[in-house]
Amino acid sequence: MNQSQINFGHEDWQLEKRETVFQGFFRMDRLSLRHRTFAGDWTPVFERELFERGEAVCVMLFDPARDRLIFTEQFRIGALADGHSPWLIELVAGMVEDGESWEAVAERETLEEAGCRFQQLIPIHHYWASPGGCSEKIHLYCGLLDSDGVGGLHGLEDEHEDIRLVVMSFDEAWQLLESGRINNAASIIALQWLKIHHSELLAPAD
Repeated sequence: MNQSQINFGHEDWQLEKRETVFQGFFRMDRLSLRHRTFAGDWTPVFERELFERGEAVCVMLFDPARDRLIFTEQFRIGALADGHSPWLIELVAGMVEDGESWEAVAERETLEEAGCRFQQLIPIHHYWASPGGCSEKIHLYCGLLDSDGVGGLHGLEDEHEDIRLVVMSFDEAWQLLESGRINNAASIIALQWLKIHHSELLAPAD
């Protein structure tokens, strides 16, 4: 068989068993499954744990008139071993709840985490965060806004959110990316997208 013609789909894997092995703030499932191989056979049934995270929306807030970006800074338990700090500079972000559109999540989280609203929402990309063992899919956007007066502390107290807004120019953000201070996937991807589209997004000078 010509390897370049192999195009596997959902009919090429089989789930034998699925059970929830942990349910807390997050959920962990154990799956027994098998799938077709590139050689034309089937794998034996094997087990994998799957960290169930669902879908998330991330929004890079950008003011084209001022060439200014709005980031959040907050404590992240997954970054306890970070060489600099477990307080990360990130995009506005939140999980998609049942029945919510991605755009509605972007609007809700921008208001909750940044205390403002965007005027335009531009899709950037959709991607799997860590598909080797996690179900989370990220929907990434750029939200264009007027950043005048935006800043301060935000977040929902009942969700234990303690969020500080960090306002900086695109050049400053890019320097933080290159130095490794901005080191999470969504922010890196969004800033690389903005570097490509930066000049066309900037508002014309008066």
